[in-house]
Order: sequence, then structure tokens, then C-alpha cells
Amino acid sequence: MMRSVVRGCAAGAVGTTVLNAVTFADMALRGRPSSQAPAETVDRIAQGVGRPVPGSGEAGENRLSGLGGLSGIAVGVGTGVVVSLARHAGLRPPWWLGGLATGVLAMAATDLPMAQLGVSDPAGWSAADWVSDAVPHLMYGLATYGSLLDDVRGPARRGG
Repeated sequence: MMRSVVRGCAAGAVGTTVLNAVTFADMALRGRPSSQAPAETVDRIAQGVGRPVPGSGEAGENRLSGLGGLSGIAVGVGTGVVVSLARHAGLRPPWWLGGLATGVLAMAATDLPMAQLGVSDPAGWSAADWVSDAVPHLMYGLATYGSLLDDVRGPARRGG
């Protein structure tokens, strides 16, 4: 089981890197700003548990921005672990379905807390907003799940 946890961490890190690359490419191509939602989510959680992030002004905003980014990494790696453990338990859908499900799981893990905390309301998102969120998460899912596949050697090495 420990091997599945380690594989999940690695796969989640691969997927998170892909998600970040797709997101940053979108920002560069469209000239859109980075989202403040992760930082605001961290701030609301910290306030809710009575442990506000220290600092005010620019220093406080920078801490929240860093913690928001780290929370995204934690969700990405954590989702990789969950999916790896599911595969270890015998849940092994085809690559495309596993990738889609993994992306949906990661998207839910980020969007549901933001909605519950009132940081964002997905019901009010435009089509462009949904695409900006769904495409990077789909790429995350495919990269993460693909990294967990047992046999990625290709047909020549499988003897066929």
C-alpha cells in the first residue's frame, strides 16, 4: 500500500505540473490575471478555524497567495494518492474514463470548498469560465491517471 501512496504522490505532482502549465499558458495567451480564489479560500478557512494568516497589507496578501498555491499542490498530490489507492483496491477503468474521473475529482475538490465558502459561485460562471476551469483539470486528470497505469511501455515492449 505504501508504494501506492508514493506512486499517487508522484502522479499527482505530474498532473499538478500539467494543470499549472495549461493554466499559465491560458493566462499568457488571453492576457488574463491569475485567480485570487485560492488565496481567498485559504483566508476564509483560516478565519473560520480562528487562526487568521498573520500579516497585513502586502505581506499578508503575499502569504495568502503562497498558501493558495500550496493548497493547490496539496489538492493535486492528494487526489493522486486517492486515485492510486483506488487502483490498488482494484478500481481500474480504461485510461480515458479514469483520466476524466480523476479530473472531475480534482475539480470538485477545488470548486466545492470555494462554493461552500462563498468565494465563487459556479452557477454564475460563463462558458469561458467553465472552460478555463475544466480544461486544465481534464489535462490534470489524464496526466495523473496516465502516470498510474501499470503498463506504459507501448506495444513494441509488450511483445505485440
